Amino acid sequence: MTELPLLAHGRDADVYALDDARVLRRYRNPAHSNTHMEAKVMEYVGSRGYPVPRVHDATATDLVMDRLHGPTLMQAWQARPWRIARYAGQLAELHDRLGAVPAPDWLPAPWTLPERDGDAMLHLDLHPLNVILTPDRGPVVIDWTNAAAGDPAFDLARTIVTIGTADLPPSPIVAARRLYLRALRRASATDPAPRMADAARGKLAEPNTSEAEGARLRAIIARAERRRSD
Repeated sequence: MTELPLLAHGRDADVYALDDARVLRRYRNPAHSNTHMEAKVMEYVGSRGYPVPRVHDATATDLVMDRLHGPTLMQAWQARPWRIARYAGQLAELHDRLGAVPAPDWLPAPWTLPERDGDAMLHLDLHPLNVILTPDRGPVVIDWTNAAAGDPAFDLARTIVTIGTADLPPSPIVAARRLYLRALRRASATDPAPRMADAARGKLAEPNTSEAEGARLRAIIARAERRRSD
């Protein structure tokens, strides 16, 4: 694979350019891949009008998909931080649209929950790094590894928890992320408040959570539990 241009290097997989129209996403460890399920999910939501890359082929470790041209939503926000409300609104719309898609019977509950608590499609990693702003299709959502069925409020809460607690280097974006999250909550038709503690507990259980992130997550859980008891 060294002859193919490397486009992105993730925790579990690498993305290579096959040509100008297709990319190859290859998992380095087959035990960490579920490519056939991911392809099935993208084909399902795509057939219902949700913006996803088209899947050309899938094997035990590889996914061949459309190559998307354009910045991530995060890159666009970094380039034009004064458009914070616009970019938060785009993410909120993607959440609302996905929450309106009924989940198929074959899709399981989120791995952090004991059972399905709703019948909507969930992405569970729908944040600005997983949205590509394409010139022809508009925002397109990538990385469906964690897709599940359940309550849309849990999906939005996961996004808020992920953005709000992630370890990031100092930048104007970090300083403004509270404003972004407020704008996201205002723009969405879903109220994430009832699921914030569940989302934070799920993130806390992930093996790559840092000590600093864990402290922020525990603070979210404590706040949510205080509000619930009031």
